[in-house]
Amino acid sequence: MLGALNRSYSVGNFFLDNEDLQFLFGHLDLAAVAAVQEDNFTTTDGPGVEYAPRDAADAIDNYRRILTVVGDVAANHIAPRAEQVDREGNTLNPDGTVTLGPAVQQNLRVLAQADLMGFTLPRQYGGLNCPNVIYGMAIEMISRADCSLMNLFGLQGIAETINAFAGQDIKDRYLPRFANGEVTGAMVLTEPDAGSDLQAVALRAWQDPDGQWRLTGVKRFITNGCGDILLTLARSEPEIKDGRGLSLFLAERGPRIKVRHLEKKLGIHGSPTCELVYDDAPALLIGERQLGLIRYVMSLMNGARVGVAAQALGVAEAAYRIARQYAHTRKQFGVAIERLPAVADLVTRMKLDIEAARALLLETARVCDLENNNLRVLEFSPPSDAAEVKRRKNDARTYKRLNGMLTPMSKYYASEMSIRVTNDAVQVLGGSGYMTDYPVERYLRDARITAIYEGTSQLQIVAAVRGVCSGAFESWVTEAEQHDYLDKALHELSRKLVAAREEVLKTVAFVKERGAEYMDLHGRSLVDAAITVMVGHLFLRQAEGNERKQVVAKRFLELHLPTLHRDLQYACSGNRTAVEAYATLAGPPPGNL
Repeated sequence: MLGALNRSYSVGNFFLDNEDLQFLFGHLDLAAVAAVQEDNFTTTDGPGVEYAPRDAADAIDNYRRILTVVGDVAANHIAPRAEQVDREGNTLNPDGTVTLGPAVQQNLRVLAQADLMGFTLPRQYGGLNCPNVIYGMAIEMISRADCSLMNLFGLQGIAETINAFAGQDIKDRYLPRFANGEVTGAMVLTEPDAGSDLQAVALRAWQDPDGQWRLTGVKRFITNGCGDILLTLARSEPEIKDGRGLSLFLAERGPRIKVRHLEKKLGIHGSPTCELVYDDAPALLIGERQLGLIRYVMSLMNGARVGVAAQALGVAEAAYRIARQYAHTRKQFGVAIERLPAVADLVTRMKLDIEAARALLLETARVCDLENNNLRVLEFSPPSDAAEVKRRKNDARTYKRLNGMLTPMSKYYASEMSIRVTNDAVQVLGGSGYMTDYPVERYLRDARITAIYEGTSQLQIVAAVRGVCSGAFESWVTEAEQHDYLDKALHELSRKLVAAREEVLKTVAFVKERGAEYMDLHGRSLVDAAITVMVGHLFLRQAEGNERKQVVAKRFLELHLPTLHRDLQYACSGNRTAVEAYATLAGPPPGNL
């Protein structure tokens, strides 16, 4: 494995040149992550066992080697083709198939040659069995090289869903094909009349006289809808009109599934977004009937949202690097523009935002690994000790609540950050940033989708605020506050975070008394405040023994604690004007557009 491109790095490497990624790779407790991922290194037989690490040190060394290969592929193969990918797009053929752009095809080949298309799959299927923490780093690097390619590389969650919920025959049939790069997949959920409200999905699933499941209907806005393996949400129980009537199916691309339309988009031109027509297409049921939305798709979307957060982080990193270099070399008024206070403030905020989003993303990925591996043990190799089973079930509930908050929180924060940073990069470059001479205009176009697909920022806030208000935030922060900082400056900053946590919880109590509508109205203030406290704690832990990170932590709290106080004060005002005076403030709907 990983032999095809494990060579010298003559041009660059997006892992080795990223100081923060390098720092976090050493800072994170990857030994604990690896132990959970590898069942405490107890596996001694079975397919792929010869590639399994012997211990934590071996696993960490393997992760570093894998990320170094990803960094090489991203820098030396994918990034140089990104402009071509953006310019060429993809082609819809008369027969309802799609031909990917030549550069996209080359990118997929090089990823397959580097054994990177089964990143998180078990080794028995040819995968690398990497944890989500490592996968998040890889997605960031791929997205830094070409944001649109993440929508092919980062859709490996489709294979994970098959592995988690499909029968063994389906897993044996399809997962090796994902791992070797033979196939790509798509999450086929959205319909013309069922966007964010997936309970309204109407595409029909029915069984013919031979018992073969078939799918009939239309899906829209499907990322990589021209992929080979289509995980499709369909209504298998026509008499049940809500989410309980939906099941998940695997449909393989063929003559009964056609792409009717390729969307023309603002950005991510290398990623085909398709309208699909299913004409009695044959399909396989994944798992059990009626659990398609309730269990399987929610799991699939949670993984996809973490992937989008990493995608947003990658394109922001790319934009920041150009802005930083431009600010350093561009002279105005006799000095480099980075010496101008307004520009210095803008550039440092960009860098701070990126590191904050990265810290939150990797904490989310860490908790995802804990949840996924705990559930895997409970389902496939439950302990014989009753006390341990009970403990693991309690852990499962805790991780589920925490991920229910962290996943939408990370996706919201990283995507909004990415739009802000790429926009600021254009601003730093001025007129040059608006031109296609520099790629920052492409980064801005590409970043914009991250706050929309896999659930808009508004929907992420609605999901995250319930975690903030239901105890998940308090539980996480209470544990973080147990850490004792010997450094006086860090100890003082931690005391400020304790006070901020108390203010958040006081506001939570006020908001909950006023009902769900008020919670949603002021959800952004609560979620932003919770993120400030949590990222503050993550930065403090990073700052132990690291002088630069001490400056980062201090500056982050200088900027965000005043905003936290302001937002929470407003949330406690009882103000409902946006809802109560909506018609007056918004005015009547325009008659003509």
